[in-house]
Amino acid sequence: EFIMGPIGAGIAVLGAAIGIGLVGYSALAGMARQPEAAAKLQTAMIIAGALIEGVALFAVVVCLLK
Repeated sequence: EFIMGPIGAGIAVLGAAIGIGLVGYSALAGMARQPEAAAKLQTAMIIAGALIEGVALFAVVVCLLK
């Protein structure tokens, strides 16, 4: 039972890393296609990355407290 908390935390962090990677990839692909929209895409990318990190941090805390 003790091992499941750290495993859950690791899975949560892995999911967050994949999510942030996909957000970054999509934003860069959009900026390459439409350079004039780079400012809007960068703002949206930073907000999405922060939200993903917040959820990941919450998940890690919950996993380690259980």
